[in-house]
Amino acid sequence: MAKWSALINPARPGMKAKSRGGVTPPLRLNDMQKENSIRRLPRNVWIMSATSLLNDVSSEMLLNLLPFFLANILGVRTAVIGLIEGIAETTASLLKIVFGALSDRLRKRKPFAVIGYALSAFTKPLLYFASAWGWILSVRVADRIGKGVRTAPRDALIADSIDKDQRGLAFGLHRASDTLGAFLGLGIAALIIWRTQSESLLLTVPTFKLIVLVSIVPGVLAVLVLALGAVEITGTRKGADAELKSLSFRELDSRFKFFLFVVVLFTLGNSSDAFILLRGQERGLSILQVMGMSLTFNAVYTIFAGPLGALSDRIGRRKLIIGGWLAYGLVYLGFAFSQTGWQVWALFALYGFYYAATEGTARALVADFVPERTRGTAYGLFNAAIGITALPASLIAGLLWQGEGAWTGFGASAPFFFGAVMALLAGLLFFRLVR
Repeated sequence: MAKWSALINPARPGMKAKSRGGVTPPLRLNDMQKENSIRRLPRNVWIMSATSLLNDVSSEMLLNLLPFFLANILGVRTAVIGLIEGIAETTASLLKIVFGALSDRLRKRKPFAVIGYALSAFTKPLLYFASAWGWILSVRVADRIGKGVRTAPRDALIADSIDKDQRGLAFGLHRASDTLGAFLGLGIAALIIWRTQSESLLLTVPTFKLIVLVSIVPGVLAVLVLALGAVEITGTRKGADAELKSLSFRELDSRFKFFLFVVVLFTLGNSSDAFILLRGQERGLSILQVMGMSLTFNAVYTIFAGPLGALSDRIGRRKLIIGGWLAYGLVYLGFAFSQTGWQVWALFALYGFYYAATEGTARALVADFVPERTRGTAYGLFNAAIGITALPASLIAGLLWQGEGAWTGFGASAPFFFGAVMALLAGLLFFRLVR
């Protein structure tokens, strides 16, 4: 392990290298530009990135098809689709708080990350047997429980492994790898669809079951890479246990609390991306074309997540997040006014810039606001705030689109108008409150 760390983080002449799980000591200003190289990121960042890549190859080839399986094969309404997505994310979010805090208390990140990825890998194959929306809900909840167990400890492990001056780059690389995996997963799914039902507008059962079987391999590989490759960081100082016992929400940095508030407000209008995929189909795109649309989005996200994450290290994360949220609002207005499938496709590509600018940057900002000893707790609260709000967000979107019972809703444009208004409001409050 020492040899590996020395290769990745060589010491400067005249200075003895010190490693903390592959992390070098803070650098002088004139060394920053050289060290802020993607090739010099520590081992854990690369391992976590590879794990996320493989996991998303497995997940995205399935999750992007679930809305169509529910709508085209099972015939459920958008309100039920929103309910399924919302319940799944909210269930995960409750666990994110628990396991984030637990990883702080035990000073262990890796075991929770491994267990979480393993749970998701071994539950998604059960979609092969799905014949009712309740079955889909059960598998989605089990998969999201795995996400709830792993997410906060994983993000904390990345933050613990890197110095502040490369934090945006590290999280940007992780998000880029995550999205590259999604791109590859979608590409595999699109290839299977092209070979089995290229002319069909609706998803078929045999195609879906074949994709479920193919998704098993990368899911298992993701668990193996993480279990064999990641190293635990032991930088938490002695006495942290006593400090954790006295920690309360009121003791957290006020900037972090204001940030949570505006994130909740933004997420209330940020319903599941399943509604964007359904919007594309509603505007005339076939299943294969919707997969192409998703591929375009993920290509944009993959290409720009790393550079924009590194940019946040230089110009500040606040500017990038505000700009990303404002872009989100404008893109959602575009979805609301779109008349053709190609317009939805083009807007979904622009949507990738919002993700690239904000996803990794927001996680890096959390680490900026809280000390190392409480990062697991903070990431648990951050991810929980997003996930818990996902239930009303997706439910509102589904009801606005198709309503429930005798009420037919306001139409397909309504959830996107709502999302745009909430994003613009959240961006304004972020500008005023989070300094």
